[in-house]
Amino acid sequence: MRQNTEEYRGVFTFAQQVDGKLSGISLELIGKGKDLAADLNTEVTAVLLGSDIKGLAQELAEYGADRVIVVDDPKLKEYRTEPYTQALAAVINEFKPEIFIIGATAIGRDLGPRVSARVGTGLTADCTQLDIGDYPLVAIAGREQKHNQLLMTRPAFGGNTIATIACPENRPQMATVRPGVMQKKERVAGAKAEVVDFDAKLEENNKYVEILEIVKNTKTTEDIMAAKILVSGGRGVGSAENFKILKDLADALHGTVSCSRAVVDAGWMPKDLQVGQTGKTVRPHLYFAIGISGAIQHLAGMEESDIIIAINKDENAPIFSVADYGIVGDLNKIVPALTEKIKAELAKEN
Repeated sequence: MRQNTEEYRGVFTFAQQVDGKLSGISLELIGKGKDLAADLNTEVTAVLLGSDIKGLAQELAEYGADRVIVVDDPKLKEYRTEPYTQALAAVINEFKPEIFIIGATAIGRDLGPRVSARVGTGLTADCTQLDIGDYPLVAIAGREQKHNQLLMTRPAFGGNTIATIACPENRPQMATVRPGVMQKKERVAGAKAEVVDFDAKLEENNKYVEILEIVKNTKTTEDIMAAKILVSGGRGVGSAENFKILKDLADALHGTVSCSRAVVDAGWMPKDLQVGQTGKTVRPHLYFAIGISGAIQHLAGMEESDIIIAINKDENAPIFSVADYGIVGDLNKIVPALTEKIKAELAKEN
């Protein structure tokens, strides 16, 4: 049955929380939601699911939510696919949002597709950009061009091209958004939002799972998305063993090592440290691109760093086009020399 899309209004975001603490992506989505809502002359609603989590509504308000819908139920204490899907689908069916965006986290990647199927709409996964615009992008003779559509951009074909997708016939327009690519707004202490308590009328069924035990895994790798200084290596570093000179530089600067996709594909470094379209999007104060050519897929993950320093033996490497400072030469000589100079300067200060 064809939907009456005119009934759907507003930009909704999923406010993911774990153990009573909001995930960073929840605040990033509100920030992007505010931009989309401004283009549509509407408001942003954050949807908060969990148990005993109503107190988090104030934090969502301070980061820009105009309204917070709270579904507080003991069945939602830990994330489980079916009760969370029921709750979010119930919110969508009741409040009819025009746009609903979810973080492309482990939870969001599980939840988003199931909710979209439950409410009968499409979903674009792992988006790196969201805009309001026309669809089709260019008017086609004899075909209606719809305005104020959500244009969802994401990498496709292994990151080798970029696709922009729209969902003009169904509502809500749904997307999961890669963490780190959107920016949260400045926090406004004391800001207020309308808080709506909603009973999703959750019903246990044979899709409910029973959680027998929760074992928390201690992270063995740094969170590169939170790092202020990143020393990133590419294929040009030459080997896994050679990453030691990058680690020495990172240690001297109290920074963190990261890498390009080629390094992960070669098995030199873990996926958690990958920067780029198919890795993580980072915005450190200082980003070293060492032995990285600067393919567009990598640039998309780090080009908004405050200061970029590139070291590469190829003077025509694309990385130099985005670098604030560039050094052409052998990284095996330059990086150790730079590390020693930094150590010496820091020793003088201390």
